[in-house]
Amino acid sequence: MKFSADPKQIFSHPIHVLAFGFGSGLSPIAPGTAGTLATIPLYLLLSELDAVSYAAVLLILIAGSIYIAGRSAELLGVHDHSGIVIDEVCGYLLTMMLAPAGWQWLLLGFVLFRLFDILKPWPIRAMDKGIAGGFGIVLDDLMAGLYALICLQLISWITL
Repeated sequence: MKFSADPKQIFSHPIHVLAFGFGSGLSPIAPGTAGTLATIPLYLLLSELDAVSYAAVLLILIAGSIYIAGRSAELLGVHDHSGIVIDEVCGYLLTMMLAPAGWQWLLLGFVLFRLFDILKPWPIRAMDKGIAGGFGIVLDDLMAGLYALICLQLISWITL
């Protein structure tokens, strides 16, 4: 059963605003893709950081996202609502960690992350189904981000 979120409800609670990527998760078509697209400006800001600072910000964001995604799902009464896209934010930022500069790498990272997030190859699908709460919501996207990160780094290593 698909559960739709009322924009008034989402924008009336700060947890939902964050979980729904400031409204990007309300997209009626492909909310995960919309949430990932909305992450690009944040990535561009973070890409100016050194690797250690980027990783530190990402770890803080992941910890906060686990709480935010879990609390939003709890308040909505729906586990892993498709509009909760803060997990896509974390997954895409993980994908782009140490990515080479340039729009083609930004685009390739986007495509790789969405591909792994949608296809959910083993063990991502098992994690998505088997782990509850905010940790489960965020973990499958982190795994998709990790797969995409590895592919992006291998492609950059081969081509650069």
